[in-house]
Amino acid sequence: MWVVLGAVFLLLGVIGIFLPVLPTTPFVLLAAACFARGSRRFHEWLLGHPRFGPLVSDWQRNRSIPFRAKCLALSMMWASMGTTAWMLRARPLASAALLACAVGVSVWMVRLPTRPVEGGKS
Repeated sequence: MWVVLGAVFLLLGVIGIFLPVLPTTPFVLLAAACFARGSRRFHEWLLGHPRFGPLVSDWQRNRSIPFRAKCLALSMMWASMGTTAWMLRARPLASAALLACAVGVSVWMVRLPTRPVEGGKS
């Protein structure tokens, strides 16, 4: 069950790379948590992956998100969600649902611990 969930979350994370409305990082972290419980082999593969491995390792080591990454993620999400909501303005319910999701993800992300700037650099 954990491996299947991990695979689903990883697939959603990969789709999120190409689909700006879908976040990548939370799904990759969920996949790592599932793989850690279900398959040491898959968890180690994810940790060794050139794109996702550093993200997962950094989260497991620090349990926080760098300030610049948080700002970039929020700004990109709001740019894509805002644009999509504007394009869906003829469908107010869909637009409102999309913006409600953006607010929910923003609240979640802002509440995550932010790693202090190291060495005075941002």
